[in-house]
Amino acid sequence: MVYAIVKAGGRQEKVSVGDVVVVDRLSGDAGSTVQLPALLLVDGDKVTSDAAALAAVQVTAEIVRDEKGPKIDILKYKNKTGYRKRQGHRQKLTRLKVTGIK
Repeated sequence: MVYAIVKAGGRQEKVSVGDVVVVDRLSGDAGSTVQLPALLLVDGDKVTSDAAALAAVQVTAEIVRDEKGPKIDILKYKNKTGYRKRQGHRQKLTRLKVTGIK
């Protein structure tokens, strides 16, 4: 089993070929490919963490679609002063399908 730990959108994700992951919004259209930098590579019992060896590793992924995360409601309230502030947020996300680890 081959998998890699990649850096995508400020977070680290464990991916293998065929996995679908959701990361922060990346630029690109649906169907285009992106390269993700590998931080660790596991190939069976062999673990590669050397930066020089990882520079040669390419993790490619295809952009499936852009989407939005769940709605988060933010409510600020101060007692006895009449201060209320309501705000919402939906994070912009990109769904990726990993196509290759070389």
